[in-house]
Amino acid sequence: MVPVKSVMVPAEKIRKVDRDTTIKAAAEQLRDHNIGSLFITKGSEIIGILTDTDIVRRCVAGGLDPAKATVDQIMSAPVLMIDENKTLLDANDLMAQSHVRHLGVSRSGKLVGMLSVRDLVVFLTNLPRK
Repeated sequence: MVPVKSVMVPAEKIRKVDRDTTIKAAAEQLRDHNIGSLFITKGSEIIGILTDTDIVRRCVAGGLDPAKATVDQIMSAPVLMIDENKTLLDANDLMAQSHVRHLGVSRSGKLVGMLSVRDLVVFLTNLPRK
């Protein structure tokens, strides 16, 4: 089976914003980069993840003003992690059990990448057909 590390987005390509960023500014980054999540930082430490779903459920449905509220008010924390050597099936199972669409990928406890449901779908779509 294929390991997570072969499909993940490497850490250096993951977009990050500071926890004091407004939700509006973060949503604009999601739109402009055609992505579904941002990692949230406090200094150099990753403290959470913000997804498009968080914006809809916690900001819009929660009645927050996205121009004033900050991402740390609605982010998901901590980031759910999976080891880079686990399989894509393991990742799929963890996402399904935890009801999440994004996982941090770790090596020796350190974040080295991210895996999303979209990454899994792209991988499966590119498999040879019988």
